Amino acid sequence: MDAAAVMGGPDSSLVVACAVGILAICVITKLIKLPIELMMKLVSNSVVGAFMLFVADFFGLGIEITILKALFAGICGIPGVLIIIIWEKFLAG
Repeated sequence: MDAAAVMGGPDSSLVVACAVGILAICVITKLIKLPIELMMKLVSNSVVGAFMLFVADFFGLGIEITILKALFAGICGIPGVLIIIIWEKFLAG
């Protein structure tokens, strides 16, 4: 007879099933949380990029702020804003 059955403890397959279930829940939670964190970072960087473009426009550079420019400026930071300014002033027109 099994020692767990004699002592009234849980079956080993039940313990393994619970451990696998808990591990699966943890993995699924991580997989869902990662894209949300990435999306929030992308949105916050875009807002910062749009603000930097607004400041550049405030100083008379005449840059039209679009979603793509704000996203590019947010991802690349200050070098991205400089690239957009150079593109708008010298290369595009």
